[in-house]
Amino acid sequence: MSDQLLRVTVQELCDRQGVARSLVVELVEHEVARPLAGETPEEWVFDAAAAYWVNCALRLRRDLELDWVAVAMLVDLLRERERLTRENTQLRQRLARFVEPGDG
Repeated sequence: MSDQLLRVTVQELCDRQGVARSLVVELVEHEVARPLAGETPEEWVFDAAAAYWVNCALRLRRDLELDWVAVAMLVDLLRERERLTRENTQLRQRLARFVEPGDG
């Protein structure tokens, strides 16, 4: 929830990650980072999740020496895994209401 409160401009994202604006544009093109608002790179605004995924993508590229297409695919898989983990947790919590203690 607190992720929704943090807003980061392109310049702040570049400064924070130590990357060029052109790299952020490339990451947006590969859908690693998704701007919340703005039509052009100068106007883009990101949330904390985008900053997290940019950092993750940079680490994947550096550590595994992958190209950006492979990094984007890995980020998509990691996002899906994260979503499924959240969904699984929610379903387990719902199920727990119907299962007697000691049954599970």
